[in-house]
Amino acid sequence: MKFSEKWLREWVNPAISTQQLSEQLSMAGLEVDAVDPVAGEFSGVLVGEVVECGQHPNADKLRVTKINIGEDELIDIVCGAPNCRQGIKVAVATVGAVLPGNFKIKKAKLRGEPSFGMLCSFSELGISDDHDGIVELPSDAPIGQDIRDYLQLDDVTIEVDLTPNRADCLGIRGVAREVGVLNQVEVNAPKIESVDSKIEDTREIQLVAPEACPRYLGRVLKNINLAAKSPLWMQEKLRRSGIRSIDPVVDVTNYVLLELGHPMHAFDLDKLDGDIVVRFASENEKLTLLDGNETKLKTNTLVIADQRKALAMAGIFGGLESGVTNESKNIFLESAFFAPDAIMGKARQYGLHTDASHRYERGVDPQLQRVAMERATQLLLDIVGGEAGPITESVSQEHLPTEKTIQLRASRLTRILGIHVEDAKVTDILTRLGLDVSFSDNKWTVVVPAYRFDISIEEDLIEEIARVYGYNSIPTIAPTAKLKMSVHKEQNLTLDRLKQTLVERDYQEAITYSFVDPKVQSALFPDALGMQLPHPISADMSAMRVSLWTGLLQSVSYNQKRQQSRVRLFETGLRFVPDENEKTGVRQEVVVGGVICGNRNNEHWNMEDRAVDFYDVKADVEALLQTTANLSEFSFKAAQHSALHPGQCAQIYRDQELVGYVGAVHPKFTKILGLNGKTFVFELDFNAIGGKKLPLAEEISKFPANRRDIAIVVEEDKVVGEIISYIEKFGGNQLVGLNLFDVYRGKGIEAGYKSLAISLTLQDQTRTLEENDIQAVVEDILSQLAEKFGASLRD
Repeated sequence: MKFSEKWLREWVNPAISTQQLSEQLSMAGLEVDAVDPVAGEFSGVLVGEVVECGQHPNADKLRVTKINIGEDELIDIVCGAPNCRQGIKVAVATVGAVLPGNFKIKKAKLRGEPSFGMLCSFSELGISDDHDGIVELPSDAPIGQDIRDYLQLDDVTIEVDLTPNRADCLGIRGVAREVGVLNQVEVNAPKIESVDSKIEDTREIQLVAPEACPRYLGRVLKNINLAAKSPLWMQEKLRRSGIRSIDPVVDVTNYVLLELGHPMHAFDLDKLDGDIVVRFASENEKLTLLDGNETKLKTNTLVIADQRKALAMAGIFGGLESGVTNESKNIFLESAFFAPDAIMGKARQYGLHTDASHRYERGVDPQLQRVAMERATQLLLDIVGGEAGPITESVSQEHLPTEKTIQLRASRLTRILGIHVEDAKVTDILTRLGLDVSFSDNKWTVVVPAYRFDISIEEDLIEEIARVYGYNSIPTIAPTAKLKMSVHKEQNLTLDRLKQTLVERDYQEAITYSFVDPKVQSALFPDALGMQLPHPISADMSAMRVSLWTGLLQSVSYNQKRQQSRVRLFETGLRFVPDENEKTGVRQEVVVGGVICGNRNNEHWNMEDRAVDFYDVKADVEALLQTTANLSEFSFKAAQHSALHPGQCAQIYRDQELVGYVGAVHPKFTKILGLNGKTFVFELDFNAIGGKKLPLAEEISKFPANRRDIAIVVEEDKVVGEIISYIEKFGGNQLVGLNLFDVYRGKGIEAGYKSLAISLTLQDQTRTLEENDIQAVVEDILSQLAEKFGASLRD
């Protein structure tokens, strides 16, 4: 919105500069985009009167004039403007005057005739782009007065960029109210009195759509004179607000729009057929707009109509057939409240945007219609004459916006703002904003007028107080932060650490849906009853997964069909296991799963080209378990699983707790899943492996370590891992190193047996071990192995 500063100061005139006013408005939420002078820089231009105006003897398009500027003698000026004539008041740049662009006026001769000045147009003074002729001033303009003083050109245009919620400031009235509140000064609104009706002519009004237009006022004005011109002061205020003067009727409605923030419209009374009807447009109803374009109206568009046709798009654009023209003698003036929801977005449907629609779709004061009507009527009667009829009003009270009552707690105000604002100050701010306020029991009860559509909750009132009190007045105080270390257990293993381990081992992370095909899941896990979704995305995504394998294996199939034979994928996520003991009926477990297939390595001249096997995926799982720094706690045991190949399946335990599975996918699922070649998978319960062993600092022994190698013979079916774990258990504190370094089958070893070569490293923290000490430990270990595994010392 643009407006003249001087116009604003007619309403409210605080003792602050233009710059301070702009800064004040911006800090209050009415952001000032630009402050521009209303005229160019010039001096020495006076009000003059054309006393004589004759034809130039040597030029057809020039005239020789004598101008009275209030001095003892008339001055001669040669002028080429077509509207120059005797008796008019003009703007005279005398010799020595400086016009915009540093153009200095000097004595001159034009085609042999002396010229001691220049008669100026608006464009030459930097006032507007109008250069069709010289400035014509009102007949009562005082001769000899400086034109800057007469037109009050020491003024600026302030352009404010309003947010959509501040429709109440789309007029001088609203901005003045804001300035008055910010500076605690009174607002001097012009006195608007009721206009007595001289005639009895009226038009009845029918509200067919009261929910969209709950209030509509109309008034007949007859015998007006549209040949009259709008007064210069009105033209100037409109110009400084970015609106061009057209004719008195349009100028007055625009003036009221800018002054009060309320749009109005006028119809040619003689073009109306019967009563006024406010309704929605009919199907395929057409309307020719004021700009000459014909549009087909949509049924959601509110229109003003008579008994025969649509006259205008309500609150948006008038119609050409009912518009006021230079020949109009009688008009019908409307002033209405249209509900914002009824106007919002409608102008854009037709590629339009008008000052009226801009205001109506944000909301105007529903109680302002009669005031606007009286103001416009009085202005029109003063300019174009005529007689006014009585105001006809049709209203639907139940559909009008009502006042809102909101309570504001003093404690909450202080807590939100961070400072205490005096109770009396708060009351004064809210009262000056036009709100009805009462205070008791440390809270304000505020009645918000209907035109403040942006205030509906307690926080809105707090915002009003903050911006009026001044954001700069609120001290900047750094918050007191009591630092506290977050609770973090160092032994907790993160998912990111496991992910990084797999990425380092050439895996790619995959993210699959938690919804899977129930047929595939039932085949892989026949004993697991997955949750069925009541409203699935599709039939093949209708069950919650009980394992990550279902999605990962389908991803492998997808990649193999696209010529990706070597696939290594992993995923972390939830599996959903039905559990009656859970409140929700399902237990959600975080798991880490992976799948590999194809060759062990990418094709390379210096690397072995072979397919992956069970030990490759087992090595990857062991790498994951190694991140716990406690691999010895985990063990692999041969097992059976519905989805895995017998003999190539292992359960993974941490002590006695089952934490996962690893193995080859059963060949019978190759066709179901669309897999090519052997595929290996693993899955680990993250919560079961999520704790890592923290290193303990111990003193390094100063005494030498001793190594003893033993070779034991055991039956072929004895598991080496169990033997190693058993030695660790019974080796005692002196056993600091243990390693299997050879496995032998062949000559000297009976069939069905194998020889295991194991190194034992012994060391004591307090003394050097004697030979008999070392031998005692070795013999104890051999004795325990013989008893547990039937092991014998190899000859």
